[in-house]
Amino acid sequence: MKCCRIFIFIVLPLFVSAQQTINGTITHGGLQRSYILYVPDSYTPGTPAPLVLNFHGYTSTAFEQMFYGDFRPIADTAGFLVVHPMGTLDLLGNPHWNVGWGLSTVDDVGFTSALIDSLSSQYDINQDRVYSTGMSNGGFMSYKLACELSHRIAAIASVTGSMNINQSATCNSQHPMPVMEIHGTADGTVAYGGSVIFASIENVLAYWVGFNSCDTPPDITVIPDTDISDGCTAEHQLFPNGDNGVVVEHYKIINGQHTWPGTTFGGVGTNQDIDASQEIWRFFSRYDIHGLINSTSVGDQVNQSSTRIYPNPATTFITVETGIDKQVHYTLSSLLGQKLNSGTISSRFQEINVASLPSGMYLLNLDEVVYKFYKQE
Repeated sequence: MKCCRIFIFIVLPLFVSAQQTINGTITHGGLQRSYILYVPDSYTPGTPAPLVLNFHGYTSTAFEQMFYGDFRPIADTAGFLVVHPMGTLDLLGNPHWNVGWGLSTVDDVGFTSALIDSLSSQYDINQDRVYSTGMSNGGFMSYKLACELSHRIAAIASVTGSMNINQSATCNSQHPMPVMEIHGTADGTVAYGGSVIFASIENVLAYWVGFNSCDTPPDITVIPDTDISDGCTAEHQLFPNGDNGVVVEHYKIINGQHTWPGTTFGGVGTNQDIDASQEIWRFFSRYDIHGLINSTSVGDQVNQSSTRIYPNPATTFITVETGIDKQVHYTLSSLLGQKLNSGTISSRFQEINVASLPSGMYLLNLDEVVYKFYKQE
């Protein structure tokens, strides 16, 4: 299963300002393994920082993934570290992750754990906030870690990946696992409907929805088609109210290909209505290994089943309908966590003026319950 490779013919400096891009190696299982670590300027020694593992696709490399599924501008603002591990060569000479097919015997789960240990000995890593994402084979790898290294992984996101056909039968996650899957319906490499080797995306979602005890059917939001030239559209599926406050999210890219939405290296079939990297960090940032961060007790929470945010998309105002007779604190922020507005909702129905906001996706936090809405001109 090949990932679309990208080739970058420019030479970029490895050090920009105080940000650091570090090429490192560790030895595990008798093999010298390499990785590329990005340390943002906002990292402060002594303050534990989240860590995002960003796995490349089959035939690709850590260097290519660093640009293709780029989290570095987001890390600069949010203060997390990003590590891009490098796979080993399979029998065909292609870089890969051992996710259970291709006769590979490499212990990539053990390597990942050793890599987290190595980085933690050099940097202040928040051990409760280690996340895994990846493209294609790297998405498969993230699901493998969710099943086999869950005591170290707080949440996962897969872009164009899946799970092996019988993997759910042996999956042994130790805690409710927040899961995001981003996948195109026209993916010709990892077919949306599955194959004899890997599960359909619907079955993958169904497994994690059941495992986490999330609500069904999902809440579905159609993403505005802001770029008609990309040849595809997107919808967001949210399965809420899982154990420990976790959810399962799915971006279904209608007619989307085997690509990373939002990348500058895509063509037709690469969705530009969402930015996969931004959406993944927005998702990760809500969770640590114990579940929803700063979640309040059930008796104090907004009633998620009756709360409505409309219209969506909005142009001038959004109406917040909470369904409860108590004051609710709200915070309005960008996808990158920049606080834009805050206040108190004192009635069941209240309008919030969003006319001055640029077009794009925003987050509305109501007493630690987060909702998304789209602002359009």
